Amino acid sequence: MHDLTATGEPALADDQICIEVSAFLKEGTLTLTKDGRNFLPIHALVKFVFAGDGPWLADEIKSAGKASDGTSVELAVDLRNDTFDGPRAELPDPIWEVVALAATSAGDIGITYSHP
Repeated sequence: MHDLTATGEPALADDQICIEVSAFLKEGTLTLTKDGRNFLPIHALVKFVFAGDGPWLADEIKSAGKASDGTSVELAVDLRNDTFDGPRAELPDPIWEVVALAATSAGDIGITYSHP
């Protein structure tokens, strides 16, 4: 288990029924890898969409990070499967841990979310 912490406030988007939760990640708790280079994540934005009568679904996560040389990177990952009715199965656990962390911080505005 990663020792993740975050701060931020959920924001409602007007163009669709979704909640975007911003999380600032504690340095050293996670590493992003892109094209064989490692980056320290700084920020994650998780978008949840309303699933009708069921729980909210995690739709997308966007992460921003920096390499040791100061190079910045942004990564975006689609979280729903190709039929858009559930989570994408092949994603690594740390992504879902960040999503669960974001969902916890959005719980007080009525979001219900179940970790896949």
